[in-house]
Amino acid sequence: MATKKASQTKGLEDLFYDGLKDIYYAERKILSALKKMAKGAESEKVIAVFEKHRDETEGQIERLQQVFEIFGKRAQGKTCPAIDGIIKEGQEILEDFQQAPALDAGLVAAAQAVEHYEIARYGTLITWAGLLGLKNAVPLLEQSLKEEKATDEALTQLGEAGVNERAMQKAA
Repeated sequence: MATKKASQTKGLEDLFYDGLKDIYYAERKILSALKKMAKGAESEKVIAVFEKHRDETEGQIERLQQVFEIFGKRAQGKTCPAIDGIIKEGQEILEDFQQAPALDAGLVAAAQAVEHYEIARYGTLITWAGLLGLKNAVPLLEQSLKEEKATDEALTQLGEAGVNERAMQKAA
């Protein structure tokens, strides 16, 4: 019963803080993964998208630090099993499809899974920040969401521009 009573005292501020810690952890893990994915990709276009998003992710981490400050909390991450799993899948693709025609298609798909996770998180945080009256945090979160959506679109275009078709080739 004590846990039920303790959970009854938690509110939207607690959810926002947990979500903020979650995406902060995720962005830092993603930054590391993007470096590996860019190094492992074969297509110059795929590498360029990963490197561009790596640079954007650094800015997203800085913006999240500003949101923590606005919220009056120290920037810290909270282990996120969801992003850990998505990143692990990307690492498995890097290992299992190394030098295979399907490598870049697999990496693009793994990166899109990351983007969709981030889009969901940022969208929720924007709504909650607005409800909590954190009006200075909203544009910071919206900028990151805009970048995530643009990266997702760039990844879709890569798939449609031939990465997926190359994956249909037989491995040598």
